[in-house]
Amino acid sequence: MSDVFAALADETRRALLDRLFVNNGQSLTDLHSGMTMSRQAVAKHLHILETANLVTVHWQGREKLHYLNPVPLGDIVHRWVGKFEDARIEALTDFKQQIESASNPSNASTPEEKRRA
Repeated sequence: MSDVFAALADETRRALLDRLFVNNGQSLTDLHSGMTMSRQAVAKHLHILETANLVTVHWQGREKLHYLNPVPLGDIVHRWVGKFEDARIEALTDFKQQIESASNPSNASTPEEKRRA
């Protein structure tokens, strides 16, 4: 996963990923248009993105088309963001149950009893 983070650390590579998100399946020529760097520099950035598996390529005749691969990004979200989100949702659920128990003392049951019901 460190190669994915290293690839995402560069602003130019993030911009290339954004361009592929908007219009997937672009050639080097398409991706180079509008960039302020040389075609060779864009190719090097694309190679880093390919090595990190963030971009896949498909040859169409002599043309090499670049496609965004969202799987590594999904893995990062699941591994690094998801665990924090799960804890937050669990804390909010517990908080909601505490408030409901406090506002209705006659129906104060433990969370385990409520889950069984």
